[in-house]
Amino acid sequence: MEHETSLSDTGPDSGPHSGRDSDESRSLLASVIARLDRPVVLVGMMGVGKSSLGRRLAAQLGVGFVDADEEIEKAARMPIPEIFATYGEAFFRNGERRVIARLMGVNEGHIDGLNLPPASTARSEVKVIATGGGAFVNDATRALILERGLAVWLDAELDTLVERTARKGNRPLLNSGDPREILGRLKTAREPFYAQAPIKVMSGNMPHAKTLAHLLASIDAWLSAQA
Repeated sequence: MEHETSLSDTGPDSGPHSGRDSDESRSLLASVIARLDRPVVLVGMMGVGKSSLGRRLAAQLGVGFVDADEEIEKAARMPIPEIFATYGEAFFRNGERRVIARLMGVNEGHIDGLNLPPASTARSEVKVIATGGGAFVNDATRALILERGLAVWLDAELDTLVERTARKGNRPLLNSGDPREILGRLKTAREPFYAQAPIKVMSGNMPHAKTLAHLLASIDAWLSAQA
């Protein structure tokens, strides 16, 4: 069951009961830290804020943060736009799949057929992983994340995505036409895949602290439902 969180105008640090809310926030965080036993994997469109929110979430949880795109660039020894231009998207997706598997503690020999070892023997650890926008669309990558991690779909309105992606010029999929049209098409095509994540949180134009608070609450609710 997907746990979806929508954001209101009130947050944990606002209003006359902020002291009580602060105590509740600390209790919620402690609850999540005590029960979380797998990587939290952030999925969603480019520009939704997976890396920036992921770093803050990892700091709150006291665990490591990894940006999968950065790890891919390290492994390939070239930036992602150059990978796309030189080898094409299929090559990139294959490398992306292998890097994410490694980050989640799955031996490379188990990747291609997704012949995963029992969960109890997986070399995984609690961490936060931010993935590229197309990673969760790949069937093998998505199955791996759903089996070994806690997938969180960060979503945002199209206008927000257009504004955020315009700040960076390293988006190879946006270089072949009108960025708004491309983003809209990609968003529509990818949403059925993103929707398979058990948690969804909206990431709008608001303080990261508010989005993070709702994300932690959603993780806590998911953990409680699994108990």
